[in-house]
Amino acid sequence: MEKRDRKLQVQCFVKHNAEHIFTGDNAPRLLYVSRQRLDASRYPRIMHAHQDYTEVVLITEGKSNYLIDHRQYTVTKGNLLVYNPGIVHDEVAAEGAEVETWCVAVGGLRMPGLPGNALLPGEKGCVFRAGALFEEMDALCGIMFRLLSGQIAGASTHCHGLMLSFLTMALAVASHQDRTLDEPEEEESVLGNRVKQYIDTHFREPLTLQSIADALNVSTYYMAHVFKKMSGYAPMTYLQKRRIGEAQTLLIHTDQSISEIAYSLGYDAQSHFNQQFSRHVGMPPGEFRKHYIVRGQDS
Repeated sequence: MEKRDRKLQVQCFVKHNAEHIFTGDNAPRLLYVSRQRLDASRYPRIMHAHQDYTEVVLITEGKSNYLIDHRQYTVTKGNLLVYNPGIVHDEVAAEGAEVETWCVAVGGLRMPGLPGNALLPGEKGCVFRAGALFEEMDALCGIMFRLLSGQIAGASTHCHGLMLSFLTMALAVASHQDRTLDEPEEEESVLGNRVKQYIDTHFREPLTLQSIADALNVSTYYMAHVFKKMSGYAPMTYLQKRRIGEAQTLLIHTDQSISEIAYSLGYDAQSHFNQQFSRHVGMPPGEFRKHYIVRGQDS
């Protein structure tokens, strides 16, 4: 026979001496909440970075290989990913892989001792296990998304408190893990990082394999070998994905024309840009802009 709880009422008290993290100048703002379905992985969000806010991503279904900063990680259901400003990430790197995710973007962070808009110290890494907090974090994202997408009156106010709870849980998850998941055993390649940093800085310019090697004063063969071993990509493939990822950001967040975006990213012809975009994303840039739904919050 099932044992029943005979308590008529359970009352849980709040600790009044609990420290509050988000006070004073540390006043995060919820920028957006997005949902990626499993089938949307066929049209991936290519390599990109955000300079003025942090993204926190919860993997709710599926499994894939992601390139985050300069390392390949296997991510699966229950993983929590934290992208501080400037962290370049390629959200679906595995051929045919599908993942379902929530993404919460937050600006206005002023965590003690950290650069503006960063949630975690860099040495903490980016990939964690949500563990026992997974269901609660999943539920919080679902409520925020429904309120915002349904344009419910007062959605922004309601979601602010939910976002603070979500961030507090993310900090708790990270604090109980001493290192990032799947951390490679080998030492980081100094040269590989130099190549990555150079491409991330100059990807809008007309780069070639030779021009990168010349700038770093190394042989093209050795540079390409080291970078491919570190990141999983050839340097010129990384360059193309970096450009396409930036193009996706501009298509989503600006009203720039497709031709303006193409030329700003170093393409000599819009037709070449369209071809590269379709090859990496699975649809042309104009169609991507139409299908990427962005709904505003209530005022």
